[in-house]
Amino acid sequence: MGHLDHAAFGWLTPVLSYAMACIGAALGLRCTVRALDATGRSRRNWLLTAASAIGSGIWTMHFVAMLGFGVKGTDIRYDVPLTVLSLVVAMGVVGVGVFAVGHGRDRVRSLLIGGLTTGIGVASMHYLGMAALRLHGQVRYDPLLVGLSVLIAVVAATAALWAALHIHAPAAVAVASLVMGAAVSSMHYTGMLAVSVEVAPSGAALPGATVMQFVFPLAVGLGSYLFITAAFVALSPTAGERAAYAFAGRPTEPDGGTVDAGPPGPRTAEALRTRTRTRTH
Repeated sequence: MGHLDHAAFGWLTPVLSYAMACIGAALGLRCTVRALDATGRSRRNWLLTAASAIGSGIWTMHFVAMLGFGVKGTDIRYDVPLTVLSLVVAMGVVGVGVFAVGHGRDRVRSLLIGGLTTGIGVASMHYLGMAALRLHGQVRYDPLLVGLSVLIAVVAATAALWAALHIHAPAAVAVASLVMGAAVSSMHYTGMLAVSVEVAPSGAALPGATVMQFVFPLAVGLGSYLFITAAFVALSPTAGERAAYAFAGRPTEPDGGTVDAGPPGPRTAEALRTRTRTRTH
């Protein structure tokens, strides 16, 4: 059996991967909250942004943590198509779960379906990413720990979607994202504890790309996307703020009353005629 090193760079990769998971969760929660306050195309766009943020955050968390993964006695390469597929799966399945919550009429059923779908998607992303590993040897998994990692993913996803439905205050969202980040990291390292590698030393070249050739640049790109999206969400006014701006911009009469800028209805028109007659007499 080869010796597995999960933190080749010390605490750097675990801490950085946890931070990426928290950022993705926080963005996803804020975007879902915005979506629930919106309708039509605006709701759809916010839900798409939430799915991309959560999916990107989870994927980046996984592969930043994998930067510190090594196996003694063999080099490691990554199959590029499978690695990209794991990212697509992360975003796609998280999107299904987020849309189930955002458009479902029965909140409890939508939450359960969304949590189960999203959790399985997160676990699928993790094990697809592991399937992309190329090394000299054979990778085996402990079924019990694999099952536990999937359970953690489902519980974490359900808790995150519940938070999106019930927690609106920014401080509460921040706390929920920290918890979600810890849950995602726990799922990852539980899944990694399930791994064992039987090394078969060989001088043959491994197929695929090294972590620095492909995974690191992609992780940096997705991390930049998360920070840009965070700035966009922070600067975008909420529904309440837009309503306040619109109310503040309405014209007022000299006596301080607000002028109704809309077309006069029957009662308004009759009131205007009565006022005119009164002033004439």
